[in-house]
Amino acid sequence: MKPQIYSPRITNFSWGLMEVEGQQHFKDVKCFPGGSRAWDWNETGTSHIPGIQPSDVKELLESGATCVVLATGVLGRLQICPETLQLLEGLNIPVHVLKTEDAVALYNKLRETEPVGGLFHSTC
Repeated sequence: MKPQIYSPRITNFSWGLMEVEGQQHFKDVKCFPGGSRAWDWNETGTSHIPGIQPSDVKELLESGATCVVLATGVLGRLQICPETLQLLEGLNIPVHVLKTEDAVALYNKLRETEPVGGLFHSTC
C-alpha cells in the first residue's frame, strides 16, 4: 500500500495574502498533495468571468488529489467554468465551491484525512 502524501496546511489567510506551511506567501495559491505554488491566472487565461478553467484543476489531479476545493474569493466574485465542474464530475472527484474563508477551513479539515487539492483566490 502506497503511503499517503498530505496536502500542505494553509496557516494564514487575509485579504491579498495566503500563507502555506513550509512555503512562501502567495496572493492566490494552488495546494495539492505534496506541495503548493502560486496560482498565476495568466497561465490558463483565468479571469473572474468565466472563472476557474479546467486547466487550472488539472495540476491538482495530476498530483493525486481525490477531492477538490475551489475558492471563489472573499466576496465570491470568481466564477467557475461549467466545463471545470463537468470535468471533475466526469472523473468522480468531489468538488466543494465556497467563498475563500470557508474554503480554507474546509480544505484544512479535509487535508487531515485525504489527498485534497485546492485553488484559493485571496481577494474579491
